[in-house]
Amino acid sequence: MTPFLHSTALYVLPFLVVLTIVVTVHELGHFAVARWLGVAVDRFSIGFGRAILRWTDKSGVEWRVGWIPLGGYVRFAGDADASSVPDREALSRLKSEIVAREGPGSERRYFHFKPVWARALVVAAGPFANFVLAIVLFTVLLSAIGDVVHRPRIGAVQPGSPAAAAGFRTGDEVKTMDGRSISDFMELQQFVAIRAGEPIRFEVERAGQRVELTATPARRVQTDPLTGATMRLGVLGLTSSGDPSDVYRKRYGPVQAVAGGVKRTWDILETTVFYLGRLVRGLESGDQLGGPLRIAATSGAAAKAGADGATDLGGKVLGGTVALLSLTAVLSVGIGFMNLLPVPVLDGGHLLFYAYEAAARRPLGARIQAAGYRVGLALLLGLMLFATWNDLQQLRVFKILGGLFS
Repeated sequence: MTPFLHSTALYVLPFLVVLTIVVTVHELGHFAVARWLGVAVDRFSIGFGRAILRWTDKSGVEWRVGWIPLGGYVRFAGDADASSVPDREALSRLKSEIVAREGPGSERRYFHFKPVWARALVVAAGPFANFVLAIVLFTVLLSAIGDVVHRPRIGAVQPGSPAAAAGFRTGDEVKTMDGRSISDFMELQQFVAIRAGEPIRFEVERAGQRVELTATPARRVQTDPLTGATMRLGVLGLTSSGDPSDVYRKRYGPVQAVAGGVKRTWDILETTVFYLGRLVRGLESGDQLGGPLRIAATSGAAAKAGADGATDLGGKVLGGTVALLSLTAVLSVGIGFMNLLPVPVLDGGHLLFYAYEAAARRPLGARIQAAGYRVGLALLLGLMLFATWNDLQQLRVFKILGGLFS
């Protein structure tokens, strides 16, 4: 039982820390812009369920920490409508109640009576805060520890691989991929991984000359070194150079670090959009979609991997913290992007309704909104179930459980 509890703590605690940071910053984005625009806020909660800690500030906002650390929320004053976009009848009733209770003009403090552009800003501020968090974390990491770069020089070409068929040779240094410059072998692997079956144009430097090659990645089963999860990814059959002169630590100044943080955040967004586009067109498998189980496994594995390289307690804590901060930045980008999808229930769905309201000069009908939210919730739950099933399969949970009870 003790090893089980230790293993559970190793994976669950880092996951809860990462999730709490990402969700809290997301909600703080909504909260900060709402207060800036004069929106009345009743409550800001970190976690759900019964409060284990609560206090009320001078402006009347209740701050609380719930006992279930799986997210958080901001509750605006009068926000009782499930869709958060009441139709004309609901708005009229809400206004009458507010005026009767607080007097004429008091309704202007409430979220639903703010101009549509103001409501859109409040909603968009959550995902935007996630992107800002990612940029800040990447900037801090690049400023503090820099980056280990593996020069994109080829150390070996696997016989019979797509790279061999394309004409790659040991010692080639990759300069561009589909016209995009490259400085790290990791960039090459990430670019190829989501382009199985798609020809890629490479420009390599060989004996002082530029040579153009075209290679088509093949889909192969790959194992995540952190979690042990298996995925089918595009590969070329190339190995990076093992020469110590091709591995170096890159240091960043303040401006370079900010630029690097922005670039990394943008690269994650671009890769996500590209992957989803291929997934919709049936060109990519869905086994890369992960849910809470894989995030928890990755969190624990990242913290452990970061700590394993150190010999003393301080070094282990620092290594684990750096690994978790990096994972937090990546997850923050994913949460921000997901919330911008035009699906009712998510922030993007609210923005879609506000766009209609701005164009039609009236809110969408309550019945249509309700139907949209039911469909959106079904889609979201379906995606979560699919991602969780992927996690169970990729992490071999069924085999592990079978071994425990056999």
